Amino acid sequence: MAERTGGADPSPDEEQTSGEALDRPLPEAVRRRVVALAGEGFGGLTVAELPAQLRQYARFTPSRRAKFMGNAMAAALENEPVFRQRIAVRLRELQPELSAAVEGGSPPAAADPVDVAALAYVLRPDGWIKLITAASEEEQRVHAEKVGEEASRELDRLHQQVADAKTAARQEAERARSEHDSLRKENDVLQRKLRSALSDVKRGEAAVRKLEAELAALKSDSATQLGAAEGEARRLRSRLAEAESAMEASRRAVREGRSVEDMRVRLLLDTVLEAAQGLRRELALPPAAMRPADTVSAVEPGQMSPKDIAARALSETDPALLDQLLALPQAHLVVDGYNVTKTGYPTMPLDKQRLRLLGGLAVLAAQTGAEMTCVFDGAELAAPVLLAPPRGVRVLFSKPGETADELIRRLVRAEPSGRPVVVVSSDKEVADGVAKAGARPVASALLLKRLART
Repeated sequence: MAERTGGADPSPDEEQTSGEALDRPLPEAVRRRVVALAGEGFGGLTVAELPAQLRQYARFTPSRRAKFMGNAMAAALENEPVFRQRIAVRLRELQPELSAAVEGGSPPAAADPVDVAALAYVLRPDGWIKLITAASEEEQRVHAEKVGEEASRELDRLHQQVADAKTAARQEAERARSEHDSLRKENDVLQRKLRSALSDVKRGEAAVRKLEAELAALKSDSATQLGAAEGEARRLRSRLAEAESAMEASRRAVREGRSVEDMRVRLLLDTVLEAAQGLRRELALPPAAMRPADTVSAVEPGQMSPKDIAARALSETDPALLDQLLALPQAHLVVDGYNVTKTGYPTMPLDKQRLRLLGGLAVLAAQTGAEMTCVFDGAELAAPVLLAPPRGVRVLFSKPGETADELIRRLVRAEPSGRPVVVVSSDKEVADGVAKAGARPVASALLLKRLART
């Protein structure tokens, strides 16, 4: 803060302000000029001479003071008479001539009314309110003149715009009338063309309806002919498939017929030989030294009577019956897989059912040495099965469109007549069918009881 450059603190007489009070707010221009003048005198005061609310701005430059402390400065000048008197002393030093004229009550006519009112507000000479009022009225007058001039210029501009708009409207109306006449003529031409086009459209629609009727008739005839042709094609394809199947069967029979027949004959021969030997063992026949005359004698004590032979018959539910059947030479056991598993453990998933049954059959095959084939219905499969058949058990799945029952019947028919074939299924239709083909049907429960013993 700069040191005081001149003047002393205001005397008590100088601090006395006029009893007059301003009954309206300062005009904005006067207020800004008062703050600017106070900012000019602000630099010559010490920090102690400043009001408390202004001390924080003591080190600001004049421009920053005017920017940041305007409201605080105005409030201090209004409410702090001592501060205002100190600012007045500084203004008397900075503007001595204008200050003296204002305090003398005769400000120069050429002086700015705003500057005069600002000095009067700070110095507070007699009649200072009149000087501020005069400055306010002058400002209002100047503002009114500016507003009037601007309003006059705006009015002239609007008059010119109205005149230009009227001229443009007349020109637009003339152009619109010209376009209207042209469009009316074009409309007359288009109306004539439209009537001609409608007439052509009606004739075209009549022709289209005629063509559609002809097309519908052609489509009907074509559909009939196509249906007949497709039926004939299906019949010919069926006959061709049958002919191809027959030709393939003939070729296969030519290639394999001889070997298959030889195999069937050899298998039947082995079956007969082993059956004869098994029958000899089962009936406890004596060697060839036995003669027909020996059979004439009565039953001797200790020999087997018919009653004893009848006692050897087994029940259809006795698992030993299955052992006797599988003990026959060249016996072949065919199992209806799902019929057995759904009888014995229906709550398990199908893959678990298959594994459990095949495991039991593998053990049974190892015990009896019989040929075993387990058939499953391929329609029950949700996806292809990756299955490694157990040792001694053949696993077959029926083809699409074929049931497991049909596959079992084909297996039985493929065996030579006289070979012991045992089919395990509780399905009566399957049992009756295989019995007619020469096989021995047994119930699924019998196999389950036998497997439970393993």
